[in-house]
Amino acid sequence: MDFFALVCLKYQLLQSLKKEKRVQVSPPLTRGPSAFIPENEVMQANGLDERTNLLVEEYSTSGRLDNITQVMSIHTQYLESFLRSQFYMLRMDGPLPLPYRHYIAIMAAARHQCSYLINMHVDEFLKTGGIAEWLNGLEYIPQRLKNLNEINKLLAHRPWLITKEHIQKLVKTGENNWSLPELVHAVVLLAHYHALASFVFGSGINPERDPDTSNGVRLIAVNNFCVCDLANDNNIENASLTSSNFGNVMVFLQIADSLSELEALMERMKRLQEDKEDEEASQEEMATRFEKEKKESLLVISGAFDDDIVSTDVSRYIEDPGFGYKDFARRGEDHLPTFRAQDYTWENHGFSLVNRLYSDIGHLLDEKFRMVYNLTYNTMATHEDVDTTMLRRALFNYVHCMYGIRYDDYDYGEVNQLLERSLKVYIKTVTCYPERTTKRMYDSYWRQFKHSEKVHVNLLLMEARMQAELLYALRAITRHLT
Repeated sequence: MDFFALVCLKYQLLQSLKKEKRVQVSPPLTRGPSAFIPENEVMQANGLDERTNLLVEEYSTSGRLDNITQVMSIHTQYLESFLRSQFYMLRMDGPLPLPYRHYIAIMAAARHQCSYLINMHVDEFLKTGGIAEWLNGLEYIPQRLKNLNEINKLLAHRPWLITKEHIQKLVKTGENNWSLPELVHAVVLLAHYHALASFVFGSGINPERDPDTSNGVRLIAVNNFCVCDLANDNNIENASLTSSNFGNVMVFLQIADSLSELEALMERMKRLQEDKEDEEASQEEMATRFEKEKKESLLVISGAFDDDIVSTDVSRYIEDPGFGYKDFARRGEDHLPTFRAQDYTWENHGFSLVNRLYSDIGHLLDEKFRMVYNLTYNTMATHEDVDTTMLRRALFNYVHCMYGIRYDDYDYGEVNQLLERSLKVYIKTVTCYPERTTKRMYDSYWRQFKHSEKVHVNLLLMEARMQAELLYALRAITRHLT
């Protein structure tokens, strides 16, 4: 069947569907590590992997295979880099006491109302000798930790606002001051857990099964809905169909749509590669395309959650809960200068600074960034022997674009060609408002792609976000030192 005939058939089928009745149903609580990924697909990916079990034994702080690790273990190569760097910042020699590290993780996760991570680190905080009273809220912690609230807030939501004055305020002489090595350790932890919250919500990570409850599941309130609602699309209606014929028709339409989307994406990648070989855009043109993409990101709306409700369990760890992400290119804020990546790069500037002040963490982070950026199986859905470099770079750079970071050598016209609107909505939500992510958003893009490929997307978004936060914070520290 040719493409035109397929479109005509789709139209006829859609017209007939208008006559069908629909009823509302609530899907049951999903099992397994993810509300978005079928349990058997995660198990198939890692069930026989001895390497995963060895990594957990060596690097897991909890000593068990948690749901995050199970989903990440779909990409075992990356998982090793992730666990090594996380273990180092939480348990190995470093400037901060162990309980401080876990409390900072709690403060970071709370910015996105991530009860999953908060619960994990409440347990770890107590196990490492933390003072239980601190868990009553920010008013019970030392002033020194309270002083991190401002940089935590800015890093999580608008890192471009961080200046050397914020750094000076924290390291100034006094009984509550931070040394630079301590501050770098804290900043790395904050950025890590902000980004990890994006992965948790973007991958629909389910609550851990709790042996102390009757059904083995500890349900936590997140935002104004339960964690299990991640699978139910919260306030978005889920339709079930009274007719099996209707259901079969819908499946056919979805497969037809997704196949045509996949082929169209493959064709655009091929055309972009040919155009690049024929003629490169000028620096002026690439700068113009960046500004256009930056402003167009304003039009990508992530969802209607105007009045987010923060649960009491989470709010005790948050100062200024109304402070959130605002688009870098928002009208009236055009005076904010673009962060030119060539002026302050991770490779030439951030890496050496963080390694000097917090020994060896730079090497571990660099390995993790490189691993996720270069990770490829040379496949796209059902296609093999595909060079996905262009697609991976577009995903990484689009996140940085939303944070006002521009690469002079990158043509941002590729972003519009490669990332469909539903994918942009997903990226913006996961990166900037992760607590609003729903299964419908996850399902709506790249419908023909494997779940392992979507997990890879989430890993790229997580690491791009972490690097963006670190670049702004480390640049401010560099300016303080010069």
